Amino acid sequence: MTTPAYSIDVRRLDAFSAVELYALLKLRVDVFVVEQACAYPELDGKDGEALHLRLLIDGEAAAYARLWRPAGKPPRIGRVLVSPGHRGKRLGDALMREAIQTCETHFPGEPIALSAQSHLERFYASLGFEPTSPEYVEDGIPHIDMQRPVVSETER
Repeated sequence: MTTPAYSIDVRRLDAFSAVELYALLKLRVDVFVVEQACAYPELDGKDGEALHLRLLIDGEAAAYARLWRPAGKPPRIGRVLVSPGHRGKRLGDALMREAIQTCETHFPGEPIALSAQSHLERFYASLGFEPTSPEYVEDGIPHIDMQRPVVSETER
């Protein structure tokens, strides 16, 4: 299957309209809280300092990732999701390529970290991420920390 045409939108939280923000947060809650049956604080206080990357198809958020840098740590990609209605179209690959490129632009010369659900370890490894922790359970779901080393211009 080929990836459909999409556009990328990267913004800070305060750049969203109320309607756009509602749709974005509803999508995150629908996937991470409802679909994954995981009661946890989805609104964790980190959105204000993050970049929000949306992959849009016909103006609709088809995929999303949150990019941010915790104090004293490498930048992180988190809250990675593909909308249920757009799965099976290789949008996860496209989303992660865009997220990596955005991190490299905003946080040049730094590795990129993420906390992967364990069943997605091979997917993230295919994008250059390497495990940095043993498996652990977070919010009832097995995870593993991973990091993508800095990639030089000649290695791209």
